[in-house]
Amino acid sequence: MPKDRFLLLEPGQARPGRVALPPAFSVKAMTGDTETRFSLLEVTLARDIPRHTHHEADECIYVLDGELGIDFDDESHVAGKGSFVLLPHGVPHALRAVSQPPPRVLQISSPGGWEHYLEDLFEAGPAVLTGGALDPVKINPIAARYAITYEE
Repeated sequence: MPKDRFLLLEPGQARPGRVALPPAFSVKAMTGDTETRFSLLEVTLARDIPRHTHHEADECIYVLDGELGIDFDDESHVAGKGSFVLLPHGVPHALRAVSQPPPRVLQISSPGGWEHYLEDLFEAGPAVLTGGALDPVKINPIAARYAITYEE
């Protein structure tokens, strides 16, 4: 019954997952909460996200604070506070912080699953990094399970 799925989180609260995520990631609605329709996270983009393609999920981003750099296909954009971005599946994109402090955003993936991908990445730990940066070669085996491909 839909009434049983009601969820209210107080400020600063997050949904607990299988793996504890760093404070930069706060899961507000898990895939299971929405019957797989979407997942919603509040994210502080402290580390650039390399160019990648979601093959199934559309990604929506609403900028709460700061400025977010977006490379979408062959274009570069900057989205400031109050901006909304739709990143449709099938088109390569990258995200980066262009402000200090780093941008804080709401990130929606539809269908859901993004929080489980992050859990898998953080469970892998530093094994997905090279020189402190996300390494596409190391990420792709994990990302493939979520229909995501990072450019090498």
